[in-house]
Order: sequence, then C-alpha cells, then structure tokens
Amino acid sequence: METPIEVKPTRVASGFLDDLSETCKMGSPNGRAMYRTDDEVPFDSEINFHPSESSLMDVHGSHSGESRTVHHETLAGMIYRSIQVVVFSNKLNLLMPFGPLAILVQKLTGHLGWVFGLSLLGIMPLAERLGYATEQLAFYTGDTVGGLLNATFGNATELIISIYALKSGMTRVVQLSLLGSILSNMLLVLGCAFLCGGIVNHEKEQVFNKAAASVNSGLLLMAVMGILFPAVLHYTHTEVHVGKSELSLSRFSSCIMLVAYVAYLFFQLKSQRNLYVSVNEDEGQNGNNSNDDESSDISKWETIIWLSVMTAWISILSEYLVGAIEGASTAWEIPVAFISVILLPLVGNAAEHASAIMFAMKDKLDISLGVAIGSSTQISMFVIPFCVVIGWITGHPMDLNFQLFETAVLFLTVIVVAFMLQEGTANYFKGLMLILCYLIVAASFYVHVDSSQ
Repeated sequence: METPIEVKPTRVASGFLDDLSETCKMGSPNGRAMYRTDDEVPFDSEINFHPSESSLMDVHGSHSGESRTVHHETLAGMIYRSIQVVVFSNKLNLLMPFGPLAILVQKLTGHLGWVFGLSLLGIMPLAERLGYATEQLAFYTGDTVGGLLNATFGNATELIISIYALKSGMTRVVQLSLLGSILSNMLLVLGCAFLCGGIVNHEKEQVFNKAAASVNSGLLLMAVMGILFPAVLHYTHTEVHVGKSELSLSRFSSCIMLVAYVAYLFFQLKSQRNLYVSVNEDEGQNGNNSNDDESSDISKWETIIWLSVMTAWISILSEYLVGAIEGASTAWEIPVAFISVILLPLVGNAAEHASAIMFAMKDKLDISLGVAIGSSTQISMFVIPFCVVIGWITGHPMDLNFQLFETAVLFLTVIVVAFMLQEGTANYFKGLMLILCYLIVAASFYVHVDSSQ
C-alpha cells in the first residue's frame, strides 16, 4: 500500500522562492533577477536571507561561489553609484582637475601667480562638495545639528588654510582671511540666501526663529568686543607693558571666548533645545511640513568617508595656496589684504554659499541662518581664538588686534546684520541690501593699504 505524498510543503517552498526571486530582482543593481528559475537554487540548499540587507545574500550549496560574486558586484556598484552622485552630479566639479594642475605648475615652473589661481579654482568645488556631504549628513541629525555640522565642515577650509598660514608665520594673512570669512558669511552668503529665497517664495513672507538669531547676534557682538579692546589698547598707547599687554589680553580673551562657545554649544544642543526648534520642524509636528518626501542621496557612512577624503585633499591644496599668496599679490598687483579678505573667503565659503541659498529657496531659513550666521559665530568665537591658542603653543604669536580699519568694518557689519535679523522675517530687499553692503566692503579693501605692512 503506497503512502500518500503531501505536496503542500513543496508549494510553500516554491512560493517562498518566487518571493525571494522578486526580492533579489528589486535589490539587484541592474534591475534583473539574480536567480531566475527554481532550478538554480535546489530545495535542499540552506538559504540565509535578511530582508533588511537584500543586497547581501549567502546561498550555501552548489552556488556559493556565484553568491560571493554577486556580493562583490553589489559593493562595486555601490562605490560606482556613490562616486557618480558626489563627483559627477555637479557642473562645478569640472574645476577639480585644476587642483592637481596647480601642483604640477608649482613643480615645473614655480610661477606663483598661476599656482595661486589654479589652487583657488581647485579648492572651490571641494569646498562645495564638503558642504554637500554635510547637507546629506543633516538628513540623519535634524535641522539644528545639521546647521551646526554644516557650519563646522564649511569652516574646515578656512581653518586648514589658517593653520598652514600660521605655520608659515603669516599671522596677518590668518587674521585677514578669517575676518573676510565673517564678512562674507554675514553679508554675501546671507544676502544671497535672503535674495534667492525671497524671489522663489515671493507669494509669502519667509520667517525664521528670532530667538536663535538673537543669541547668535549677541555672540557676534561679544566677539567684536574681544577683537576691539586689543586694538583700542594699541592705538591709545595705554598698555602697562608695551608690546606684551596687548598679546596677553588677546590670549586671555581667546580663552574666555572658547569657554563661551562651548557653553553656547551646550545651551544649543542640550539645555535649551526647544529654543532652536526651527519653524519647519514646528510645522512638521503639526502635519504641515511639505518636505517629508526628501531623503539623503548617500548613506551615513558614505557621507563620513567623503567628508574625510574632501578634507584631506583641501589640506593638500591649502599648502600650495598659502605659499603662493604673496607671489600672486606681486604678479597681479593686488593688495594682500584684498586677496585675504575677499578672494580667499569666496573659495572657502563656497560650501556655505551653495547650502544657504538652496535651503532658503526651499523655505528653510533656519538652516540658512545656521549656516551663514552660525558659521560667522563659529569663526569669531572658536576659529579665531583657537588660532591664537595654537600660535601660543607653537611659538607663532598671534593677537586679536586686527588693526583699526578692519575692526571698524567688522563692528559695523555686525550692527547692520543684527538690525536685519531683529524682526524674524526675510525678503529679497533685505538680501539685496546685504549684498550691496558687501560690495562697499570689497571696494574699501581694494583701495586699503594694510598699516602693518
């Protein structure tokens, strides 16, 4: 007597493998099924499948070698996709070859004017891609932390250039380039963000978190105080110890400013987080956010790797850029002050410029302010005092006396921007006024002769 054969398990297994084949088809880079028929995977094979990692599959049996090949191709496809998204998705990246070309010109000809110009062009797309990678990282952190990270990595270019200049004993270039970064962020970057955001969103008034902007304005005024007093002490000739009191006051003020910035970070991220909830996040909690469908183009770890690669390449080019500043000034007959205050920050702020404009056009002014004003706050309260401390440690003395003309320009800029931010609203006319103010500043430095030289 024959025993009946139960066929139900076979149908279950067949259905499972059909679903598995469809899943593999969706997970494959080319859109084709990696296992087309039931015969390719025997029923007696041991199958380990993780739904959360559909691209990583181990099939033990006669096809284990093929499985390893699929895993390798998937990794290669991921690397190719990441390079395509980060490197080939922006037309500005066409300037990237100018970086290696600057190194080649330096080795072959030593023409410092060309080296400076090519390095300037080569760093520009790297700074912008640094901002792009930080923007992708902001998808995993939220608006407040995202703005802080964007300001931090956006200032990485300025910090790297400053460290190389300080190492070369060019303390005046460090002072002027950092001052130029503050002026560029507060007037040019914020002005372009307000202008573009106001034009794109002209049908409604753009608003931002006024309380957070007021805190940043207060920190900027504190930074002006720290920079102003050494200059006043110098020009009134009221030092107790001539040539020493000014430097001692600068170092003491730098330590106080660093403490204040650390306290500000704690206040922003831990103590009073509700103060820094952006308008968009508030609307999102009430169900009015229209940007829920946005997502990151690359993963978190891809972002971190790209940030490391871009920072390392910028540091290499910065060494050539700093070494060619004085030669470029002589070759182009342009004052070093204009190069340091206007040209260098234009390159270093490429990341902030692109990010602030993009977020403003998407009506995310809180992130734009976090990038522009937050970047200025970070430079004035962290980067400048940090450079003073680094020069103190390495034996390259740097003080906070930025000279009278430069300090006056910084003071007036902070006052103008503070008045622009006090209402908590933005429009294209405010942006236009800030841009015009920056043009006046640029023209002033073009005809200005640095008194320290």
